[in-house]
Amino acid sequence: MTDERKGLTVRGVRVELGGRAVLDGVDLDVRDGERVVLVGRSGSGKSTLLRVLAGFQEVSAGSVELDGEGLVVDGRHAVRPERRSVGLVFQGGGLWPHMSVAKTLDFALHHAGVPRGERGARSRELLDQVELAGYEARMPATLSGGEAQRLSLARALSTRPRLLLLDEPLGPLDAELRDSLLTMLDELRHTYGFAALHVTHDPDEVRGERTRLVRLADGKTVDATPTPTDGATTP
Repeated sequence: MTDERKGLTVRGVRVELGGRAVLDGVDLDVRDGERVVLVGRSGSGKSTLLRVLAGFQEVSAGSVELDGEGLVVDGRHAVRPERRSVGLVFQGGGLWPHMSVAKTLDFALHHAGVPRGERGARSRELLDQVELAGYEARMPATLSGGEAQRLSLARALSTRPRLLLLDEPLGPLDAELRDSLLTMLDELRHTYGFAALHVTHDPDEVRGERTRLVRLADGKTVDATPTPTDGATTP
């Protein structure tokens, strides 16, 4: 199922865990190149929705499309996680502690199907873009919080995804590092044109070009701000 629509479309997604509806008919749209910041109380289902989009969580109803391709159709996953063109930045980075910076990206690029002869140049490009050039030999334990999150971002972008999912990526960072990473994220969205769904508990992270706030409560999306015009900035 393909057409000319660009971006993410979620309709009527329902997830039940332990006999309780964690998501109860979620509807959401994220346009191509847009960043939607999803907020809500702890336990409201924000991370569950990200797992649905990544293909890691089963649903009992609903549909998900990305650029017109059906990822979830009639309550069933139609595309495997590794085939979804979806990148995920985990809370805390989720880095592999036994892999250096260079090996982390080489491993990700290998599983993305990038030929061995092209992986070195692609890895250097990614490290330049997240300002980690020269860090190739470093291990995750030696990276600062901001450096670890930038490496996690580079790993997520290694597949050149159409949709980037961010699960509380700025939580442990101070205000200056948060601003720096948000600016970097805007620049990378401009470069690659991907859509981004950014889960956080902090509404202050709604800043940057083409950014909207959507609130999740009682398993449904509510209080969505209007989609800004291209180039507009949400205060």
